Amino acid sequence: MLMKNDVFFYINNFFGVIMMLKIAHLSYSDALGGAARAANRVHLALRAAKEVNSTMYVVNKVTDDVNVYAPKGKFEKLKSSLRLNLSTLVTQYAVPHDNVLRSLAVSGPGLIKKAQEDGCDVINLHWIGGETIDLRELRQVNVPIVWRVADMWPFCGAEHYAGDGDDERWKLGYDKTLSKPGVRLDVDKYVWLRKKQYIPSNLHLVATTSFVANCIKQSALFHNFNVSIIPNTLNTSIFNIWDKMTCREMLGLPKNKSIVLFGAMGGASDPRKGWDLLESALQKIAEQEGNDIVGVIFGQSEPQTAPDVGIPLIWMGHMSDDISLALLYSSADVMIVPSRQETFGQTASEAQACGCPVVAFNCTGLVDVVDHCNTGYLAQPYSSEDLANGILWVLSEKNRYEALRINARQR
Repeated sequence: MLMKNDVFFYINNFFGVIMMLKIAHLSYSDALGGAARAANRVHLALRAAKEVNSTMYVVNKVTDDVNVYAPKGKFEKLKSSLRLNLSTLVTQYAVPHDNVLRSLAVSGPGLIKKAQEDGCDVINLHWIGGETIDLRELRQVNVPIVWRVADMWPFCGAEHYAGDGDDERWKLGYDKTLSKPGVRLDVDKYVWLRKKQYIPSNLHLVATTSFVANCIKQSALFHNFNVSIIPNTLNTSIFNIWDKMTCREMLGLPKNKSIVLFGAMGGASDPRKGWDLLESALQKIAEQEGNDIVGVIFGQSEPQTAPDVGIPLIWMGHMSDDISLALLYSSADVMIVPSRQETFGQTASEAQACGCPVVAFNCTGLVDVVDHCNTGYLAQPYSSEDLANGILWVLSEKNRYEALRINARQR
């Protein structure tokens, strides 16, 4: 977990020691979604260090932080909404049967220009989808750029996530491969070519895991670029081990059951998050321990037709503030992250900081976060049966469980 001393890797390693360096963080939002929260945590950690001046520049401001800038006024908000809606319409027309999120980056509210007018010394890009910038703006930057790679969009085309097979276009080059059948307009190739044209060669990339770093090095766009691996920062004073029964009482959760926790933005509606795999695993667990376990889901409200997995399910809805999340993790007995693909796995990191062991698949970014049989369990991808085995293994032996909790916190 990235703490105060590690934060200076952003500064000392790249630019040398410059007191009161002015860092501009560009992100779509300061709190809306996991990537925005991760960016905001870097910003807050740098401000807490007091040796740098950190400011966020965002399209969609949620917090009341005076050090977060967003364009003001109804007209600016209307323009941002129109940019996003037009981008969405174009991508949905171009790829009509694809649920993958895409960003065109053909327009923006001028955040880079504003940051440079404010005299920034470094620009730190985070998640800049949703028409946060126009790619052409990158050629106008006259200060060093660090890009924290929050998903696969930086080295893909318009798409924010893609497969990692050998025949993927982001590995081979979009100019050398054909689009998938049914595509009306190859927006992925269009955006990739614009990235190739406008992204400066002196860019320094920051990967949160070795999985992301390997993807960057395998990509046609960035294989020659410098890459550093820095995990997401986390305030471990908030994400701490709190009394389990007190937390359950505060959240209205049962005190006499083992709580299996699952959380993701969009949760059960996003195939990458693996709800279908968890559903099968819970059904297997219900056959053995169904009377003693309850499932708690956050990141999504209860759907009209709730799934029957053989155990009671409690739906917590969206929880965006860190204190509520820390209470929820502390109330749980095990956190399940059944994702098919994660660049990092922020919920796993947060849960472990609260002493909650994590069960996930042995794949992608989660391999760097969960230490198998030490802080949790990494199941065989993508076996629901082994996922169920991992959950039961974590819960089955009291002394081992206490060791897992301690190790998870220390991780």
